[in-house]
Amino acid sequence: MAARVLLALEDVFLTVGSRLLFSGLNIHISEGDKICLVGRNGAGKTTLMRLIMQEIDTDSGKSFVLPGCRIGYLAQQIDFKPEQRVRDFVMHGMPVEKRSEELNHRADIVLTPLGLDPDAPMGHLSGGQLRRAALAQALVDEPDILLLDEPTNHLDLEATLWLEQFLARTRSAIICVSHDRAFLNAFTHRVFWIDHGTVRNCPVGYADFDEWAEKVLESEARTLANMQKKLEQELDWTQGGVTARRKRNMRRMNELHRLRAKLQADKAAYNSKIQAIDIDPLKPTPASKIVAEFKGVTKTFEREGKKIRILDNFSRRILKGDRIGILGRNGSGKSTFLKMLIGELEPDSGLVFRSKKIDLAYFDQHRTALDPKDTLWHTLAPNGDYVYIGQGEDRKHKHVAAYLKDFLFDPKRAKDEVGTLSGGMQNRLMLARTLINPGNLMILDEPTNDLDMDTLDMLQEILANYQGTLIIVSHDRDFLDRTVTEVLAFEGESQIDSYIGGYSDYLAAKEAKVAKKVKAKPAQLAAQPVVEKAAPTPETSKLSFTEQHELKKLPDEITKLERELEPLKAALADPELYTRDPQVFDRSLRHLTRIQQKLEAAEARWLELESKAN
Repeated sequence: MAARVLLALEDVFLTVGSRLLFSGLNIHISEGDKICLVGRNGAGKTTLMRLIMQEIDTDSGKSFVLPGCRIGYLAQQIDFKPEQRVRDFVMHGMPVEKRSEELNHRADIVLTPLGLDPDAPMGHLSGGQLRRAALAQALVDEPDILLLDEPTNHLDLEATLWLEQFLARTRSAIICVSHDRAFLNAFTHRVFWIDHGTVRNCPVGYADFDEWAEKVLESEARTLANMQKKLEQELDWTQGGVTARRKRNMRRMNELHRLRAKLQADKAAYNSKIQAIDIDPLKPTPASKIVAEFKGVTKTFEREGKKIRILDNFSRRILKGDRIGILGRNGSGKSTFLKMLIGELEPDSGLVFRSKKIDLAYFDQHRTALDPKDTLWHTLAPNGDYVYIGQGEDRKHKHVAAYLKDFLFDPKRAKDEVGTLSGGMQNRLMLARTLINPGNLMILDEPTNDLDMDTLDMLQEILANYQGTLIIVSHDRDFLDRTVTEVLAFEGESQIDSYIGGYSDYLAAKEAKVAKKVKAKPAQLAAQPVVEKAAPTPETSKLSFTEQHELKKLPDEITKLERELEPLKAALADPELYTRDPQVFDRSLRHLTRIQQKLEAAEARWLELESKAN
């Protein structure tokens, strides 16, 4: 049975202020879709979600929402009452008749992995806990379409892993904005790419998006080359005496001007797509060989009348050039470690040595250094027109407009207030401010939150060339793999383990530890006499006759479905198909989605029957 279309937007135009944000927008969302929404900061991702929510009206175009379709939304802003209990907040907005015992139980199932107390007052929660409560509210009712805007912000690694599994299983159609590649790879089947006022439909999940997008850009480069060639031919023609033929050739001259204008606009759009943050390699200031050292450090906090030991006789030396990634559950001690490292906290016992030559560059995930009422200009150059980059002999200066352009800001926005920027653009501004003086110790606290993928790639390249000491707190697995050479894992209950490598190495080491524990036999079992078991007597199959027949047929059915997918994937891999024939693209995409859903159902059924048979 074909998946129903839940929502469609056709030929939509939308202007925000004086800016044409969407031009000829066409999208559809079907049952079971798992869609990743990508685009540069400021491209309109949040606005598109608001269009889907029907919170704003279009200038023109058609919209369709299946009658009875329920749309849930995890927004950046959270509206709550301080005295409201967490469970009541999560259930808020649901019809009274739906608030059954089963739904209460479902709320608890969602709240537990998110680390929330159902009976805690909302007014007592931290900013990160409020985000998790809002996420629980969005998940618990399983709407037909669920819109998620950066759902992994403020989630620890364990909660992120739980969430990606939950989203892969839920019946809701998902549209998700996230910076976390590994998270998106785990459950998405399609990508909406917002690109200069339109939305491109990518028929594969985020894991294969980069390869697909590269083919699109290659196709556009060929088109631009052909347009340039045609323009040169037209210009050659004008050199052959156009004045004498002016009246009968005005149409061709008009076509030449149109072609020139289109080529200029298309080139600008293409260059904007491939534009990247371009700054000189970061040069750290001189530093001591030993940056900091913890010797037998113990730190305890009192929380809700209980004493919680965060660090227990902890010793660690941080050397010049170390590249350390820090991960762990919320409340496990990461922030305490950082505050003691930079001198904001002192230990209860033990010693923290800090080099007198520390020159700190600190990226704060809460962006406390940014004043929403300040301008971008004053944020970067508070004393004039120039940004002074670095220190000492390597110090350089650059006009603030040029520096903003380096970080993909339109210099025309230099006098805009910081509060007018999207969350991702504010993070990019915070990054630009931090890198003015990279110091010799750079601490980045959740730097990937709200950043678009292009900026994230550029940040990874910038950090790869940084020769100072780097400490990154992040739950972005892909980012840690690309930037650090050692992981400090805060496992809770004052346990801190060190692993050489990135996140993948940490995960492999943890899995090896678990496997070793499972393999090892307790000493008391080894001392017991071995009792040989009698050979099992044959027993009748656990499957019914119908199930046996179904199990026998499923491998052929799976093979058939896989073969059906191949030509569809090949057709949709053509980056020019959508432009050439949108109707064929749309039909092919719907067919591919239906086949993928059938294939997943068949594979799940085969696993279920195989498990039952054995």
